[in-house]
Amino acid sequence: MQIKPILFAVASTAALAGCGDTALEQSLMGAGAGAAGAAVLDTSLAGGALVGAVANVAYCQQYPSRC
Repeated sequence: MQIKPILFAVASTAALAGCGDTALEQSLMGAGAGAAGAAVLDTSLAGGALVGAVANVAYCQQYPSRC
């Protein structure tokens, strides 16, 4: 059993559980989740943070009732 996919799933789930109320909070939460995922997968932290921030803001703006 590989531990990296499990850690990534836990980190992503925890980060998405707290979407934030404003776009700034949403981007910071997403950036944290993206950076954590990138660290687990041993890829670019800056790229992961950027993708996470954009994805979380887009998701929370699209589905505000879920955030």
